[in-house]
Amino acid sequence: MISLNDYLYQGDTVLKILNNYEKALRSMDSKDAMVKRIDGFHAEYLKGIIDILEHNDFLTSQSQRIREFYLYMVKQYPYLSFTFKGRIKSLIRAEEKFNRHLIELTDDVLAENQEVQNLPSLLSREKILDIRDIIAYRIIISVPKCHVQKGKTAQEMEREALYDIANVLPAFMSDNDFVPEISEYAKEYPSNHICDRWRSYYKDFVEHIRETGYQSLHIVFCDKVAKCRFEMQLRTKEMDDYAEIGTANHTSYEERQKKSKNLRPESDKMLPFYEEAYERLALLQELDLSKVDVNMFAAKDNVLMNDGCGLYRGRLILPYEHLSRFQNDQIV
Repeated sequence: MISLNDYLYQGDTVLKILNNYEKALRSMDSKDAMVKRIDGFHAEYLKGIIDILEHNDFLTSQSQRIREFYLYMVKQYPYLSFTFKGRIKSLIRAEEKFNRHLIELTDDVLAENQEVQNLPSLLSREKILDIRDIIAYRIIISVPKCHVQKGKTAQEMEREALYDIANVLPAFMSDNDFVPEISEYAKEYPSNHICDRWRSYYKDFVEHIRETGYQSLHIVFCDKVAKCRFEMQLRTKEMDDYAEIGTANHTSYEERQKKSKNLRPESDKMLPFYEEAYERLALLQELDLSKVDVNMFAAKDNVLMNDGCGLYRGRLILPYEHLSRFQNDQIV
């Protein structure tokens, strides 16, 4: 088995690491047909990230078209403070995502169908590569205290604005060559605050709060110009703070994953590709970033780091910020 960790100590760039890892996965000649098949899908996933990093002119077009919605919000919600952020998922997060997605997908398939011999047909290419947030954008809103209307709280006004924005976003994006995608999650957990036209497109983690306390609205779009998909998240500042520095943050999530990684059923150890996915996850979770040698990256430990290459923290691609136009005026 090869893993991403094998390529993190030679001082290479992220792009070279990706290319070497992708080629190695394609050339692996495993005796297990399922392992070989999964390695091919894994390589295809990495090639998609390589294409984004190598041919990223489309990001300029994408951000300019998304900026049209930012300008709409400036006019429509002058009392709001808000930011638009965009990022390409970091290399380490992207690798974790693939392996965790494969494990969870396999668990779901085995729970419904115990016939292991049917896995090749049940674990299709489409399902394995159905990872939609390699590129993600986030809209974060806040109501300044000076604009809180009498009889309301800032939280109430922010929640109303959040759903109002969610209800106009898909049509606006559609006019700019972004096609919203139906969410399977919405079928099981429909939102009572999204209008009928767009309800089936959203994951509403505001109404249906995650076990960690995480709240956000998620919707996926396909960019017809760039032929790629991305996720857009809508949050209030309070929700974003909780996700970034509260108990729902990614570090806490990883700690929970570490505690549960050895709880997998003994029966699943007959699946070599499944075991390899767990092993790759474990290697990444135990990684000492201070010993990593990747160009444009340095770390004292797993908390203090300077990531200038998108190895661990991801690459920012869209920093737009709007401070409330009338910060000192009271809205009546």
